[in-house]
Amino acid sequence: MTERSVIHSTFRIERSYDATPEQVFFALADKASKRRWFVEGEGWQVDSFEMDFRPGGAERSSFRYQDGPVVSNDTVYQDIIENQRIVFAYSMAVGENRISASLGTIELFAEGAGTKLAYTEQGAFLDGHDNVAQREAGCRELYEALAVELERQRKVA
Repeated sequence: MTERSVIHSTFRIERSYDATPEQVFFALADKASKRRWFVEGEGWQVDSFEMDFRPGGAERSSFRYQDGPVVSNDTVYQDIIENQRIVFAYSMAVGENRISASLGTIELFAEGAGTKLAYTEQGAFLDGHDNVAQREAGCRELYEALAVELERQRKVA
């Protein structure tokens, strides 16, 4: 029998953006915008990206880095308060191995002319395939990519 394990952990990331809560929420909620900052990037190949942004709606993506294994992200939106909060449950797999299941909460707070984003993740990291340090580092990279997307949107506005 294969040895199985689960490690539970929680982390929080806070990040300020030079954009209004409405602009940040748009970049989180709009399919084209989210695809740009969430799954596209140098060296990444996107196999699929679907997004139904509403409570009970699903977001599914599969992508890979260069010629690496397929990474799958399956998300269900649990709660959405426009310009304020998004709560979602998601699982990730690499190839055939499910590596985690998590509950994520994004909160947006007006901060002067900008926005403070607070992200809290409660994760179950499975069978040694992933860990909280890697996940937190990956999320920090994603929220930096969101900053790049917000700057791109400001330039085209």
